[in-house]
Amino acid sequence: MKYCAFLRGVNVKGTNMKMADVCQVFKEAGMQDVSSVLASGNIVFSSDKKAEDLKKILEKAMSDHFSYEAFLFVKTQKETEAFWNSNPFEKNDDFHTYAFVGSMEVENVLMKEFDAASKVDHEKGEITNNIFYWQVPKGNTLDSSFGKILGKKSLKDQLTSRNINTFEKILKKMN
Repeated sequence: MKYCAFLRGVNVKGTNMKMADVCQVFKEAGMQDVSSVLASGNIVFSSDKKAEDLKKILEKAMSDHFSYEAFLFVKTQKETEAFWNSNPFEKNDDFHTYAFVGSMEVENVLMKEFDAASKVDHEKGEITNNIFYWQVPKGNTLDSSFGKILGKKSLKDQLTSRNINTFEKILKKMN
């Protein structure tokens, strides 16, 4: 089965790694057809194992190899397609749209955080098919009150985010 692993916290705040090294760790952990998409920690691979088993195996392999506490989320090709296909927002070159990959029910945590956050003009958050999507005007991602929750230590093992365009690139690599 084809999967994508979405790594959290790669190449930010001092956790720097080359994707070729990450791919090698995945291969040594028994994954096949391993390749990376962008330098933000998206690894496409094949395995006969279940996603929940792969998460444990790969987090341990990454933690051991890179000497950091690894967090990643493993999604099947079908689940990865849902992130692209369920986007509720129209494409607009003035906005960034992000989808959040995470643990079960994390979309509800995110919606609660989004509702409580102050917003910039035209900033939106929406849950579609159990996926939280966030649209924010370009240039406001890091300044947004909601954008700051991505760095919350209490959420580091629960989610990661990707620009919606990343999912398109991942799906091209999977196909």
